[in-house]
Amino acid sequence: MICLLAGSTMVPLMAGAITLAWTHSVEKIVWEEDWRSGPAGLELVEARVRGSGAGMEPPPDAKFANGVWSWKPNLPPQAEVIMRRSGATADWRICISGQCRPMEAYVPPAADPIVMKACEGS
Repeated sequence: MICLLAGSTMVPLMAGAITLAWTHSVEKIVWEEDWRSGPAGLELVEARVRGSGAGMEPPPDAKFANGVWSWKPNLPPQAEVIMRRSGATADWRICISGQCRPMEAYVPPAADPIVMKACEGS
């Protein structure tokens, strides 16, 4: 299971896999990452972007289909993923089983940073 930590608040997402989505502040393009909780930590399964520019270039091995670049990032399992909120862009979105909600549905709107990690005992 994946948990979000914001200060002293811990929120279990009740899911072992999620999509983390956001809109790039300059390009206004959606970026998505599929994460799952595994024995070694959080595993980044796939990344997708609906365009490129301003540091958002897909890697050479990315595949383009239906207007989306997708690829399997070469990243080892992570103990945690730290997300910051600038207030200058729309909030992060968490998608579970195709249902997306803004981060503020889980943690207070002013919470920053937010840490995503595998819940203990999951």
